[in-house]
Amino acid sequence: MKTLHKKAMSAAAVALLSGLACSSVFAEEAAAEAPEVSPITANVTIVNDYRYRGISQSNFKPAIQGGFDYAHESGFYIGNWNSSISWISDSYGQAGSYGGKASSGTAVSAPIEMDFYAGFKKELIGEGFASDIGFLQYYYPTSGLPNGSTNPNTSEIYVAQNFTFGPVTGFAKVSYAVSTLFGTANSSGSYYPDLTVNYDTGVWGLALNGHVGYQYVAGNLNNGSTSYAGNTINNGTSNSTLYSYTDWKLGVTKDFGGGLSAAIAYVGTNAATYMGGYAYSSPQGKNLGKSTGLISLTKTF
Repeated sequence: MKTLHKKAMSAAAVALLSGLACSSVFAEEAAAEAPEVSPITANVTIVNDYRYRGISQSNFKPAIQGGFDYAHESGFYIGNWNSSISWISDSYGQAGSYGGKASSGTAVSAPIEMDFYAGFKKELIGEGFASDIGFLQYYYPTSGLPNGSTNPNTSEIYVAQNFTFGPVTGFAKVSYAVSTLFGTANSSGSYYPDLTVNYDTGVWGLALNGHVGYQYVAGNLNNGSTSYAGNTINNGTSNSTLYSYTDWKLGVTKDFGGGLSAAIAYVGTNAATYMGGYAYSSPQGKNLGKSTGLISLTKTF
């Protein structure tokens, strides 16, 4: 979000009129030559593992991502962001599920995540302190889901407060699910508070990044018994017991200029184990929330 800033200038009465006129001419020429800032931006990223709230969405494999944003000077914005994923199709290939196929024998396919969002962001408190409120729809084009499966599409509302203290920037945010959360039964009302802090070192375009969040998953599992990680979970088992966790990230971002940046980070979670399996597990039985290193390259247009 780009904000226009106005600066007031004064001159002594004894200033040379010719000097002022010359400066005015140069200023007008510079203004005429400066390109108008577009309200539309685009971005594309390549990352070695797509981690969302600390959980791998691509089964520890690389992902390609990208999106578009439109920001109006009034504070209104709208955008779309997309990423390759595998977690939905992977989940139906785990022990105790449908072996990767629906009851009709059709393979479950969901290769992409599509996020659509809109909101209002404005510096209501003061310069460098933008308040943000919006709506986010996670959409997964999916085919072959078994009958009775909870749709993975998720709707969230969010509120955030950005802050700036010299070289330190960041935001505190709370996201609230108004639908079921990523295919988890009876999970409406789940929420995710998080805090992100960045420190611009002023050296070589390097910035230090830190993040911590807590994913609370509401509700109870239903439909009699549910197969999970090859075990049977009885009706009424708390979602929060199985799926709630804390995630964190520490990293460094390098700005190369021209809209090109790279980042390295160390991420992890305390996602729980249950009956010998992981709450978030890969088809190979590995913990999708295990600590790991990430590296990414982003180009903004």
